[in-house]
Amino acid sequence: MWNLFSKKNFTLYVKTGDRLGMGTDDTISVVFQDENGLRSGKCQLDNLLSNDFESGRLDSFQIAIGDGNFGDPVYLEIHRDKFGFHDDEWYCEFVRVLSEKTNQVHMFPIHRWVRAGCPIKVKEDDAVLPQDDENVIQRQEELQRKRDIYVPAFKEATGMIMVASLPKDEMFSFSDKLDLIALKMRLKLEHKLIGFTSERWESLEDLENVYKPPHFPKPKAMENWKSDKEFGNQRLSGCNPAMIRLCTKIPPNFAVDEKDVEPLLEGLTVSEAIEKKRLFIIDLKLLKDLPCTDGRKITAPIALFFVNKDKYLMPVAIQLNQDPAPNNPVFYPTDPEYTWLLAKCYFNLGDAAVHESASHLGLTHLIGEIIVIATHRSLSPSHPIFRLLAPHFLYLLAINYRGMTPLLTAGEFVDLNMTIGAIGMADIIKRTFSTWRLDIEGSLPTDLLVRGVSDPEVLPNYHYRDDALLLREAIYDYVKEVVDHHYDLPGKVAADHELQEWIRFMGTKPKFEGEVIGHIKGLPNDGHFKTAEEITTVVTDCIFIFSAGHAATNFGQYDNYGFPPAYPSWMNGSPPQDKTPLTEADIIEQLPNKDQTLDNMVFVKVLSTRGSKPLGEFEVQYMHGATYQKALKKFRAELKRIGEIIDKRNETREEKYIWLHPREVPNSITI
Repeated sequence: MWNLFSKKNFTLYVKTGDRLGMGTDDTISVVFQDENGLRSGKCQLDNLLSNDFESGRLDSFQIAIGDGNFGDPVYLEIHRDKFGFHDDEWYCEFVRVLSEKTNQVHMFPIHRWVRAGCPIKVKEDDAVLPQDDENVIQRQEELQRKRDIYVPAFKEATGMIMVASLPKDEMFSFSDKLDLIALKMRLKLEHKLIGFTSERWESLEDLENVYKPPHFPKPKAMENWKSDKEFGNQRLSGCNPAMIRLCTKIPPNFAVDEKDVEPLLEGLTVSEAIEKKRLFIIDLKLLKDLPCTDGRKITAPIALFFVNKDKYLMPVAIQLNQDPAPNNPVFYPTDPEYTWLLAKCYFNLGDAAVHESASHLGLTHLIGEIIVIATHRSLSPSHPIFRLLAPHFLYLLAINYRGMTPLLTAGEFVDLNMTIGAIGMADIIKRTFSTWRLDIEGSLPTDLLVRGVSDPEVLPNYHYRDDALLLREAIYDYVKEVVDHHYDLPGKVAADHELQEWIRFMGTKPKFEGEVIGHIKGLPNDGHFKTAEEITTVVTDCIFIFSAGHAATNFGQYDNYGFPPAYPSWMNGSPPQDKTPLTEADIIEQLPNKDQTLDNMVFVKVLSTRGSKPLGEFEVQYMHGATYQKALKKFRAELKRIGEIIDKRNETREEKYIWLHPREVPNSITI
């Protein structure tokens, strides 16, 4: 018989997943193994008269291992035995073990569904490359179950894959936030807007009087929306800040007349302005001949901008369609006031279409979904890259699954409130994804270089660039420290078949005809990792997309779209086709009606809310161990320093840019 005084006493803290249906009433037991291979007996975890293992609960248990030779645990087996005829499922997040003798804490991250009769064995900290894992069969079986759950389905409309059905552990508990009809009615009542109808606004003042806190404060764009300076600033720190490019020549289809534009260039000729790197361009040619719902039309504008002596980016020319024609003139700031203003409205209509479809939905939400599917299908929960990425996946599949109805379904929100409609939105995504590359548009430093806008001396006041680079560098350093620890020898990269499958699935090499894969372009070596540096770069760019990339395109939406004239997603009538002077009434006539305006206000207000913790403060901690904790501590300290830098910058900026402040950037795409 064991001597009572030789027993090793441990306190166990067991965390059950916090989503609906993750708890159990079944019998849970654990078995430990120490560093010498000595196994404990099977220890049942049960607190008398306590309802243990409920969803979201952290339960504690006292156990004793009656062998004086037993060391500290390095392996854990967790068992679930059915109780009665029911078949409760149980999702265990982690088991934390405190040794009362040594006061050492041993962390066993689980993050798995524990099936009855199928014990799960994990190593302490559980971040193991597949070639080093002793639990080969368990690992292979887990991956096969994941592949049966995370089934990719190709969507012809967008040219991208999504998960065929939403796995139960991806569901979230706040989906009522996206019940837009109910929310709209509640806000109408609370805001005394029940009188909203399909009637048009009578004046800009009539529209401006609608905005009252707390639900609908005045959007920032309302303040100076008519000004050219604000129009230029939208390109640099609005919702779609990655479109502006250095102009190295005027496109042949952009019929700019030098005698009309040169008076706006502070004494420079067009050639001199190009040579001095003071001209910039946005060409929305991807909108040409875009199919839209109900045959509606949208322009495919080109706009020219000039950095003036005060370092402001100012619009100097707008052509609303790609092909020069008598009814497609180039508009200038010297044209009649409201004619020029309407031209700017139509440029913003096109920019908004690209923003919502591609920059926001396609290149964060849907690219993110490809990465999530690839990760679950290819990487074991024990894989260090899985554990590094997983905190950034929270609720992404759920929000995509829920959000596709109002966005890409006929007769829903986008059809009713955006000129392009669901058909146009899907087609913009498809057109953009067909050329998008992770190593160019998806990699911030390269994207800035390719667009010619990386130098602050060339393009000043580009707050998105300046703040985004700080975050990207911090993410890179954090990822690099973890990756270099696990891939300290070159051979480890080649031998990691799970990681190689991950990048293959995301890329462009099907194993067999008809296989549905991610088709992301611009991956290293045509979908094959050779170095730890390549792993670091790809993982960094993925995390940036989930966090900063989404934050920059999402959270400023109310301040931009909330006031339709400043950034319209819908325009009635036709764009201006000549220089005939217009009036404010002509602008009003083209704006969304009252009910569309409220729909838009509600939608972008919801999208501008945050549903998860700030970057680096994880809802669920997947990775543990000394190396990771050191990297995470440095990452959090760097994020704090970046926040202080941005606070300092905002003290001198004319307009504060808050969307990439670390406290404003969530870990994942939850809205």
